[in-house]
Amino acid sequence: MNLTFVFFLGLIIALIGVIPPGLLNMTAAKISLKEGHVRGIVFSVGVCLIVIIQTYVAAIFARYLSNHLEIVDVLQRVAFVIFVLITIYFLLIAKKQPKQQIEPRVRSKHSRFFQGLFLSSINVFPIPYQAYMTVTLASFGWLKFDQTSIISYVAGAAMGTFVMLYVYIFFFDKIKDKPITSQKSMNYLIGSITGVISIVTLINIIKEL
Repeated sequence: MNLTFVFFLGLIIALIGVIPPGLLNMTAAKISLKEGHVRGIVFSVGVCLIVIIQTYVAAIFARYLSNHLEIVDVLQRVAFVIFVLITIYFLLIAKKQPKQQIEPRVRSKHSRFFQGLFLSSINVFPIPYQAYMTVTLASFGWLKFDQTSIISYVAGAAMGTFVMLYVYIFFFDKIKDKPITSQKSMNYLIGSITGVISIVTLINIIKEL
């Protein structure tokens, strides 16, 4: 098995998974706009470290997860609750924070790194997504579940995630003077995105009842 091919498979699949606006890429863009590129990249590194773990777990237990849908059901329910809480925060609580604070307290790089770890940890969608994709790739004969292939795939997935987060950081930097990038607009945008994710997740849960 060509490990370079496996690496790019992981990169492309992770890239596709992070293309839609979501909590992680929008937060990376927001941090970059407010605190600079370096902290946005530090946040992204934290995200990618968790992606490595999630993708590795998904690859190891891919067949088990695909044959035991009840595990995916539990993950969906947990994710639904988390995203509902995040939606409530950004739409109802964040906008009520006092506006007198002209100079916001800038967090350290380390805190942004750990924020990336945390937000990526509660974003459980990559696990069932990667589990499904690895099983599909294996069925085509494009991926084997030996250790070297898995490591190569996981490395590609981490790189693909980082590339797309950086694309968001770069893109929002180019339109930073537009009204959409204001603090209020960013909060509404993130809240709306997580709200849509919550609704879609709820629909899937109801369908499976």
